[in-house]
This record gives sequence, C-alpha cells and structure tokens, in this order.
Amino acid sequence: MIWTVKIMRRALKQVDRLPVKGRESLADLIRDMELHGPVRGNWPNYSRLSENRHHCHIKKGQPTYVTIWEVTDKSIKLIEVTYAGTHEKAPY
Repeated sequence: MIWTVKIMRRALKQVDRLPVKGRESLADLIRDMELHGPVRGNWPNYSRLSENRHHCHIKKGQPTYVTIWEVTDKSIKLIEVTYAGTHEKAPY
C-alpha cells in the first residue's frame, strides 16, 4: 500500500535551507516512506520518538541534519514531515 507524505509549511521552509545532499537524502527518505511506511529502521540513527513520531539523520557530519515525521492517520496512511534541519535545533 502507498502512503501519502505531506511536508508541513514550516518544514518546507526549512528544506530550502538544507544543503543539496540533505535535500537529496530527504527526497529519498520521502520516497522510501511512501513505499514502505513510516518505520524506517534502514536509515541512519532512526528511532521512534513516541507512538506516532519518528526521526532519522539525513546528513551526517558537522552539522548533522535530521528529519522528524508523524503518522497522523493510519487508516488513510498519512505521514506529515514536521521538521527538517540541524540536530541541535530539533524539537524532540
């Protein structure tokens, strides 16, 4: 089953500030979530933050960039990306 991934307005603004490698990795992550769902154990430093919130690193190094997403509706398979930016400013 295909999941729908929506990038929230705030996260969309943050994506514009990501380096090229970070944007490419985020695009790969979104495609992966669309095909396989929100649990992405094959991504670096993936972890479940709560029942419906997840995060993983999209670019290692200094600074490290992370993405945070939430499953907002399991019945219609909707995922919302809520943050894409540096690890230091991530709203865990």
